Amino acid sequence: MRRPLRAIAAAGLLAAGSIVAVALGGTASADTQICEQFGSTTIQNRYVVQNNRWGTTAQQCINVTGTGFEITTQNGSNPTNGAPTAYPSVFFGCHYTNCSPGTNLPIQVSQISSATSSISYRYVSGAVYNASYDIWLDPTPKRDGVNQMEIMIWLNRQGAIQPIGSPVGTTTLVGRTWEVWRGSNGANNVISYVAPSPVSSLDFSVLDFINDVKNRGAITSSWYLTSIQAGFEPWQGGAGLAVTSFSAAVNGGGNPTTPPPTTPPPTTPPPTGGSGCAVKYTPNAWNNGFTADVQITNTASSAINGWTLAYSLPAGQQVTSSWNATVSQSGSAVTARNVSWNGSIAPGGTASFGYQGTLSGAYSSPTSFTLNGVACARR
Repeated sequence: MRRPLRAIAAAGLLAAGSIVAVALGGTASADTQICEQFGSTTIQNRYVVQNNRWGTTAQQCINVTGTGFEITTQNGSNPTNGAPTAYPSVFFGCHYTNCSPGTNLPIQVSQISSATSSISYRYVSGAVYNASYDIWLDPTPKRDGVNQMEIMIWLNRQGAIQPIGSPVGTTTLVGRTWEVWRGSNGANNVISYVAPSPVSSLDFSVLDFINDVKNRGAITSSWYLTSIQAGFEPWQGGAGLAVTSFSAAVNGGGNPTTPPPTTPPPTTPPPTGGSGCAVKYTPNAWNNGFTADVQITNTASSAINGWTLAYSLPAGQQVTSSWNATVSQSGSAVTARNVSWNGSIAPGGTASFGYQGTLSGAYSSPTSFTLNGVACARR
C-alpha cells in the first residue's frame, strides 16, 4: 500500500531519503529479487530491505542478500535540481508501520545507553546518486507517517546534487570532518552531514550525530529514535550500487527524561530586566543566510500554558523555515508560537525552537523579546 510522499524537492533542493513502504514481505534466506515499487523483505530476522521506488515510474529492481542488497536495474532518470528516483535501503526500527523484527524502537533518546552501527557500500561510476544513512526522530514514539527530524549522513555524493537547505558550517564527528547543512522540506526538518570525499565503510556511534543535532537545538532528549536506515538516492543510473553489509544495535539503560522542577531552583535567581521569562538567542550566520536557536525559560512561579514569543529581526533578515515552533514574519516583526507538544513550560523549565533564514548585509541579533505580551530578559 502506497504511503504519502514525505518530501517534495524544490529547485536546487534534495528530497530526503526514504518515503514509502509496504507491509513486510518475506524473509530473504537466499538472494531475493524485488522489483515491486514498494516491495520489501527481511534479512537476518532483524532488518528490513525495501525497494522504495517513489520518485519515478521507471523500473527499479534490487537483489537482496543475507547481509544487504544491490541495485540490479535502475531505469529512472530525474533532473538533479529535483527529487531522486528512489531510496532503496535497509533499516532497523519502524518506517510507515513496517517495523523490523524484534526491534526496540521507538526509544526515547534519554533512555539510550548506546547506539552503534556499521555499514559498507560498493560504488559505481557514471551515475548520479548519494549514499545516504538516515536517522529518524520524532517527539512521539511514532511508528507511521512522517517524523519531524531527519538526520542524513552523506557518505558519497556524485553529480550536481545537494542536501536540503543551506550549509551552516563544519563539524568533526566519528573522527571525520563533515559539512553541515540545515533546512526543511516542508514536511520535516533535515540536518545533513556531507563527507568531503567518498566513504566506503563506517563503524560508528549513532549517538554522536544525535547528540550533535540535540546540541544545535533541533531536538531534545525527550524525543524518540524511530529508525536507522542506509541506502542510496539515485537520480540517474545506479545499477551495481550495493550495501554489502549493515548492522545496527540500540541499547536502553540510559537516563530517562525527568520532568522539570515545579519551582525555580533556589540557587538561580531570576535574571534582571524581565518579568517571568528569559530568552537565550544563539545565531549561526554565513554570507547569505543564518540559523537561530531560541531557548525560552519560565522564571515565574506558575506554569506557562501556551506561548507566543514576539520580537523584531534586523533589516535584511527573512525567515524561511522553522522547527519546534510555528514562526511567521510580517516586515521585521516575528511571531513564534508553540506547537502541540511544547506549549507548557513549568516554572524553571524551558522550551526551545529554531529557524533558518536568508541574510542581506551584516548580521545582528534581535535585541528584545516579549512572551505572551511580557518583556523577557536576555540570557
